[in-house]
Amino acid sequence: MNTWIKEQLKLQREPKFQQFTASLLPGVEHILGVRLPALRKMAKQLARGDWKNYLNSALDDSYEEIMLQGMVLGYAAGNLQEKEPFLRAFLPKIDNWSVCDSTCSTIKLAKEQPEEFWEFIMEYLCSSREYEVRFALVQMLDYYVTPDYLPRVLKAVESVALETYYVQMAQAWAVSICYREFPETTLPFLKENHLNDFTHNKALQKITESLKVPKEEKAYIRTLKRKSVLPVSNK
Repeated sequence: MNTWIKEQLKLQREPKFQQFTASLLPGVEHILGVRLPALRKMAKQLARGDWKNYLNSALDDSYEEIMLQGMVLGYAAGNLQEKEPFLRAFLPKIDNWSVCDSTCSTIKLAKEQPEEFWEFIMEYLCSSREYEVRFALVQMLDYYVTPDYLPRVLKAVESVALETYYVQMAQAWAVSICYREFPETTLPFLKENHLNDFTHNKALQKITESLKVPKEEKAYIRTLKRKSVLPVSNK
């Protein structure tokens, strides 16, 4: 199976796309340059087969091979209980925002088992690993910005202790989605929260950049900006 995967990736790699992807993911090694639609097509094919055997034997030799594992976890049939050991083995492999966010958009266990999956991601919100925390945050903003979960999302976002660049950006992104969908409920949070200044201001920026937020609201949002501080270094 791994031989087939490597052959398919080799056939579909594009040198110019590899250079483009590498420019977006500084520090990430072994990027082949295969486009996401091609990876999704391969992942769907693998998910229809013996996906557990695939994940148990999958190689981590390239960015694309790790991406495939996350996508297969999303496309494969199975509940949280069935996928949990594979998820726990996979999450420490994430070392960039692209694999994290693409995996989150593919794994939809939050839609199928919202409360059980919420408890699962809460564990990772306290992780010392940057992309495990980001995984939890992106799952929240993708699937839990709802009337029932909104207060819990805001509280969870504020509770994050790890201050690294891609965690802070995910926190800001999550707050901006909360405001976009539920402005009246989120506004008190924007006025009084315990996020650091960089994350708070980045959330305001993302809100003002949204095409779904009215201009008059953006003007007020800008007044909530705090004195600027330097962000954590972008690794």
